[in-house]
Amino acid sequence: MRPVSLSPLFAPIQSLTGIGPRLAKVLGKLLPATHTAPEPRVIDLLWHTPTGVIDRRAAPSLSDATPGTIATVHVRVLKHLRPPRSNKRAPYKVRCEDDTARLDLVFFRAEPSFVERQLPVGEMRYVSGRIERYGEVLQMAHPDYIIAPDKRDELPLLEPVYPLTAGLTGKVLIKASRQALQRLPQLSEWQEPNWLVSKNWPDFHPALHHIHQPSKPDDVSAADPARQRLAFDELLASQLALGLVRENYKSQSGRAIQGTGKRAQKIQTALPFSLTQSQVAAISDIAQDMASERRMLRLLQGDVGSGKTVVALMAMVAAVEAGTQAALMAPTEVLARQHFETINPLAQAANITIEVLTGREKGKTRQQILDRAASGDIDILIGTHAIFQDDVQFQDLALAVIDEQHRFGVHQRLALQAKGKSGGANVLVMTATPIPRTLLMTHYGDLDVSKLTEKPAGRKPVETRSVMTERLEEVIEGLRRAISSGAQVYWVCPLIETSDTSELAAAEERHAHLTQIFGDQVGLLHGGMASKQKSAIMTAFSDGLLKVLVATTVIEVGVNVPNATIMVIEHAERFGLAQLHQLRGRVGRGERQSYCILLYQAPLGETARKRLDMLRKTEDGFLIAEKDLELRGGGEVLGARQSGLPEFRVAEVPGWTDLLKAARDDAKLILSQDPQLTSPRGEALRTLLYLFECDEAIRLFRAG
Repeated sequence: MRPVSLSPLFAPIQSLTGIGPRLAKVLGKLLPATHTAPEPRVIDLLWHTPTGVIDRRAAPSLSDATPGTIATVHVRVLKHLRPPRSNKRAPYKVRCEDDTARLDLVFFRAEPSFVERQLPVGEMRYVSGRIERYGEVLQMAHPDYIIAPDKRDELPLLEPVYPLTAGLTGKVLIKASRQALQRLPQLSEWQEPNWLVSKNWPDFHPALHHIHQPSKPDDVSAADPARQRLAFDELLASQLALGLVRENYKSQSGRAIQGTGKRAQKIQTALPFSLTQSQVAAISDIAQDMASERRMLRLLQGDVGSGKTVVALMAMVAAVEAGTQAALMAPTEVLARQHFETINPLAQAANITIEVLTGREKGKTRQQILDRAASGDIDILIGTHAIFQDDVQFQDLALAVIDEQHRFGVHQRLALQAKGKSGGANVLVMTATPIPRTLLMTHYGDLDVSKLTEKPAGRKPVETRSVMTERLEEVIEGLRRAISSGAQVYWVCPLIETSDTSELAAAEERHAHLTQIFGDQVGLLHGGMASKQKSAIMTAFSDGLLKVLVATTVIEVGVNVPNATIMVIEHAERFGLAQLHQLRGRVGRGERQSYCILLYQAPLGETARKRLDMLRKTEDGFLIAEKDLELRGGGEVLGARQSGLPEFRVAEVPGWTDLLKAARDDAKLILSQDPQLTSPRGEALRTLLYLFECDEAIRLFRAG
């Protein structure tokens, strides 16, 4: 179990003074939930670090104050100037002075009694905020702090600035964070002392205090030694966890699964194309893994359109030939049903029974599928996360295939794998997001890797062009000609609906606009729709009933309509490079020439320009992924915002790739010398794993 000393950190956030149910709910929007903790806890505040500092140390006399700057001034309250009753919009002013000049404190929509309590006439007060000049008068609108002289110590001279959300003030977050720091117990050091000295890094406890209670403005910078130290802690925890999961998985005996090859041959004959060399090599790697006595844990990386599904099918067929079952899990219902439609005709050719299970199957239908899976009547079950729910049981699951692995956590992978006999199915995970080597190391350090590097024969390169949004009408005219000659079009927008604060073209607006031009041939697809609606729209597009599909990035992964030959990406400058590449991969799947049009809003920033240039130059997803990493930095590529990969909480720092390599080497050395983490340093490292909630690794200790 978690050490008792850490319990105060894992208490609900409402256990802090001043945090009631309303604030806890607001903080829940700001602090990321995890699968083990849907509600925010005290420790979440420690990892929610400041992004800047407000410097309130300047304490000039009023005559020396510089307009436009933050200042802390010591003033006497002269009088309150209430607004006339006839003009409710007029501000409430409080006139103050020091020995050199006057200052008006200005409040809009103020509660008079509150202001009077804060600023009694004749009393001295410290006020801190931005000073401005209004005509000849100095003003401070809504001071950040109003403090009586005897409470001067309560004024933070260097105030950390935290990311906030609606309904939350910086003052509340500072108070809560300070309480969280007070709950931090003294912990044994888990880093090597010589390593800390060589990097000039502080101990863990001072490092956290240094970031949350800065003593100079650059204390909160990402390059600061304290931040670097905490980033390394997080990276080391993730590398140790991956190493422990891998070693545990590999050390458990599996069973040899070997197919006869007869059904696989029938499927190969039914394929409309011959396998590429890298497909053949990947199928061979997987067959060897499955035939060994150790469990398989392999990542199949394949660029868009490289034929991963066929490789996965061959692996699943081998399991079926050996008299066992296989499952394929996809991140969305659209993708799960598409896999089913792709695989079903091939499976029928080899007399293999497949079924699909998503959130849509309910009642009797769902129960029948569950009964058939449990009895062994279904050879291959395809579905969404519905597959790893407790009531889904298999007679003998020998292979679990997980598509778009980065959309699922390690715990979900373990949950599906545990449905095999003795808790151990072979696992093949797939991704169409080409992953740079550094990120493979970060998030997939526990897997062996196969790569598909070629596209099936006959695929033509997609012609990619950048076009300014000013030429929108020309683009639409070009689409009109293409549609009249039988083409189908994707039109991707980055938002579902317009918001007041965003200039981005919304999918609903664009759909309405294109419907005026092309009539009812235009469909709309976005993440907020019900799954039945999504499926109906996708089917209508696949069947050619719709000629234009306006969509958000819900179509990024796995949608396959060979007749769709044009991809328009609106506000392309707002997308990450890897995501643009994924979207482009939805076209170029048939024999006709395909086009990708990147509509951008001028002027382009330097990074956006490099991104669009790179996309025009190459279709090599692995090259693109490396460039994306270079342009955006590790933290952003790792961030769930763009790529769907898990997001680090502290480790988004300069030089993080070097830190990651060092963490990986350290984790390897630790596990080679102390695989059960029982030495004094090992015990301290167990605490580190708890702090960063590497639950899978911790669960292995509890189990073993």
